[in-house]
Amino acid sequence: MTEKQIGRIIRSISGFYDVQTEDALITCRARGILRKEGNSPLTGDIVEVSVERGKGMVERILPRRNSFVRPAVANIDALVVFAANVNPVTEPFLIDRVAAIAGDQQVPVILCINKCDLDPAVDLERIYCHAGFDVICTSAQTGEGIEELRCLIEGKVTAFTGNSGVGKSSVLNCLAPQLSLSTGEVSEKLGRGRHTTRHVELYQLGEATYVADTPGFSSFDTDQMEIILKENLQYAFPDFGDCIGACQFRDCTHRKEPGCAVTAAVAAGQIEPTRYDSYLRLYEKASQIKLWELK
Repeated sequence: MTEKQIGRIIRSISGFYDVQTEDALITCRARGILRKEGNSPLTGDIVEVSVERGKGMVERILPRRNSFVRPAVANIDALVVFAANVNPVTEPFLIDRVAAIAGDQQVPVILCINKCDLDPAVDLERIYCHAGFDVICTSAQTGEGIEELRCLIEGKVTAFTGNSGVGKSSVLNCLAPQLSLSTGEVSEKLGRGRHTTRHVELYQLGEATYVADTPGFSSFDTDQMEIILKENLQYAFPDFGDCIGACQFRDCTHRKEPGCAVTAAVAAGQIEPTRYDSYLRLYEKASQIKLWELK
């Protein structure tokens, strides 16, 4: 007899999906038709599974609120982007690209500046507070900011992401010591961390609080991330909000046009120059998209 249940994928490894239902944790494969349709399951997906003779199968994926390629998660309430100003130093463009991808799907971003016991990253904090982000300074070594972060993610499904070695797993261990997640040292020579997290897994921190720890990435990996259409990019920068629609030309790209409210705001110090530089770099990438390739 085949039994069907609804649950959430909390772990996906090598084509196997652990689905948490109301009654049990079921390890499943996915129907081949899902992959053929280009709709492979993601950690965080709400799915219908069938169970027959003790074997589980993902039959269908329920409609997603949002989904991401990197990190490979779905249905999150917020994205926590980790950064640091010391070994490894996080390039603002990495933060801005990930934040823009989240903003394109209306997913709130929390910036967590870790290792603040080694370097307080005053400039990073100032830039992103000015840009309107929730910013928390943490230290997995001293415990600074951990409870503040816990309060911000309570009752939500969030994903932790950031460059390798920045301390995502270490902070998650502080939030939930029982997890005992492995952490990696950072190469002093290269300033890069080892990829200790190999897959995306949802960890339950409370009755309705889930955190996905995701593999770290390097600056080279940003080429594998989603590209936002150039027409939509301005809306992915919330700090541009008051300027959109206020330019001299309705189709302003906020680059070289006269009467641009965005460039005027940058000149007046209302928008951070690094944020605007990231917009220009992302616009250049978006301009290279051939729409026919997306079909």
